[in-house]
Amino acid sequence: MMARLNAARVAEELTAIQGLSRAELVARWEKAYRCPPPKGISRRLLEYSAAYQVQVRAFGGLTAASRRKLKQPKPENGRPVCRQKKAPKALASGTRLVREWHGQKHHVEVLREGVAYNGHLYASLSEVARVITGARWSGPRFFGL
Repeated sequence: MMARLNAARVAEELTAIQGLSRAELVARWEKAYRCPPPKGISRRLLEYSAAYQVQVRAFGGLTAASRRKLKQPKPENGRPVCRQKKAPKALASGTRLVREWHGQKHHVEVLREGVAYNGHLYASLSEVARVITGARWSGPRFFGL
């Protein structure tokens, strides 16, 4: 492994990458990844790879946690797996929420049958938020939950 580089040397090496031939860039790729680059890879990507390798030598590479995450198997369909948001905890009956909107305070009470606001019963906080604002809002977001 080569010694770490100082900032001036890093700047010199990064500037020099632009002047390398494609064959030299391919050789750097093969040295770094121990395999030939993918067929049809652009010169630009070869330059990015060479620049990354210079920076790894100077400043260090990915953390162990990042490398583990990148090595995790991909789903069969090749699409990334999106994390499912946790379902929000249901508000306990009797909870009172207060929200100020355009200088006026709005008080809402959560009941077993729905949400009480201004003497009316609504099915959800989103309905109440719509009544207050006149626009479609996420009720939990509107009330800061």
